[in-house]
Amino acid sequence: MRFHIISLFPSAFDSYLGESILKRAIEDGKIAVRFYNPRDFAAGNSGRAVRVDKRPYGGGPGMVIEALPVVKAVEKALAAVKKNKKAREKIKTKIIWLAPGAKQFDTEYAGATAQKYTDIIIICGRYEGIDARVKKIFKCEEISIGPFVLTGGELPAMLIIDCVSRQVSGVLGDFNSLEESRVASHDVYTRPEKLVYKGKKYNVPPILLSGHQAKIEEWKQKQG
Repeated sequence: MRFHIISLFPSAFDSYLGESILKRAIEDGKIAVRFYNPRDFAAGNSGRAVRVDKRPYGGGPGMVIEALPVVKAVEKALAAVKKNKKAREKIKTKIIWLAPGAKQFDTEYAGATAQKYTDIIIICGRYEGIDARVKKIFKCEEISIGPFVLTGGELPAMLIIDCVSRQVSGVLGDFNSLEESRVASHDVYTRPEKLVYKGKKYNVPPILLSGHQAKIEEWKQKQG
C-alpha cells in the first residue's frame, strides 16, 4: 500500500510515522508514504516558501488555497504511481478529499480500501479550504473522519494511514492482533492481578483468571 499525501505541512507527519508499528511497516516495505507540497508547484517558486492562498470569491474571513498548485501536486503523485508500477501489478488508485460532513470514514471503509487499492492519494486542506475545482477535476471521493472541524487535513490523513495500514497483510505481524477480526473487549487487563491504589483494591475480573476459554470469549463478546 502506498500513500501519497498532498499537504502544505508534510513535517507534521514526522513524529507519528517515525514511531512504533507504522515506522516498522515503512522500513519493511509493507507501506510507503510520500509527500507533495503544493508550494513546490507554485508559479515563480525559487526554493523559498511561497504563498498559495488567495481571498475567496464571495467574501469570507479566511484564505483559500489556489487550485493550480494542488492540481500539479496531484499530477505529480499520479505520475509517481505510474512510475512505481511493478511487473504484473495491477495499479488501482483512490483520491481522497477530506471534508467535514462527507461520507464517514470507518474500519469497514479502511478494510475495503486496503483490499481494493494499491495507492491512495489524500488531499489535505488548510485555512478555509482548497478551491473546490480540484475535487471536480480529479473526481475525488469526499471523506470525513467525524462530525467536527479541524485546523487542517493532516490529522485526518494520519488517522486514515494508520487505520488502512493495519488492514495490510504483515503490518501487525500477527493477524490476531487485528481487534476487529476477533472477539475483543474494550477493557483489557494485565499483571498484577490485584492493584491497590490509595487504599482501594482493583482486581482483574475473575472470569479472565478462570482458564475457561469458552466463557472468557463469551464475556468478551458481552463487554464488546
